[in-house]
Amino acid sequence: MKVSYYPGCSLHATGREYDESVKAVSSALQIELKEVDDWSCCGASSAHMTNYKLSVALPARNLIAAEKDGMDVMVPCAACFNRFKMAQHHLRENSALKSEVEGIIGKEYRDSIAVRNPIDIIYNDIGIDALAGKVTRKLTGLKPVSYYGCLLLRPPEVCEFENYENPYMLDAIMNTLGAESKNWSCKTDCCGGSLTLGKTEIVVHLVNKLMRMANEADANCLVTACPVCFANLDMRAGKDLSLPVFYFTELVALALGLQGPEKWFKMHNVDPMPLIKSSGLL
Repeated sequence: MKVSYYPGCSLHATGREYDESVKAVSSALQIELKEVDDWSCCGASSAHMTNYKLSVALPARNLIAAEKDGMDVMVPCAACFNRFKMAQHHLRENSALKSEVEGIIGKEYRDSIAVRNPIDIIYNDIGIDALAGKVTRKLTGLKPVSYYGCLLLRPPEVCEFENYENPYMLDAIMNTLGAESKNWSCKTDCCGGSLTLGKTEIVVHLVNKLMRMANEADANCLVTACPVCFANLDMRAGKDLSLPVFYFTELVALALGLQGPEKWFKMHNVDPMPLIKSSGLL
């Protein structure tokens, strides 16, 4: 399988472990990634609060660049994924806006490729059975809760991702790796997103609520696919509540016996190594 790859800004900065683990897992699962030529910022998370046309034009420029390769585009970051899907939606629904955006960019948008997230690709294209066949180290001892946050799923008519009330693909992936995925009611609750900079107290409140609920669900870690969610969960929880947080691809890499997890875990604020070592996984 071959797809275009849009890493976005976070995966080249604070979310480097997500970028590296996505690439490692993709290689192991025979997903060939072709990075989008001359990609640029998609505008998350400020453009849509600043200028409507800019919020469409920025991701549209990247969609047009990805269309050159004629393949679906993998977008690991939930915020980038949401902006790409929103741009697609607006360009489909508003022909006048489409013409104006094309004039700004100087190129035609053909709407010829799909925007995909690695959760979707691993679950639907690679398949759970094929993933299970690659596992060399079952993640026994890990009891994660899956945290999707807002942006992969909402608005549902735009994101078209999976069950927006009770998503299941990430749970299935974790269970396939040998972890014991815990059920909880906060899979799609908000962590506060980019309010962490200007309204930190709101984010602390929301993150502490999420951590309390994860603890009540008897989880010992959280898994996510969003760099903003990861940063908030990893940095903003009270010390008496905090649990280790993982990008889901880090745990896929660990279960597949790939190189990298120990290096990536050192980038985390909440040290996951005590949990990993107590579970006999490294």
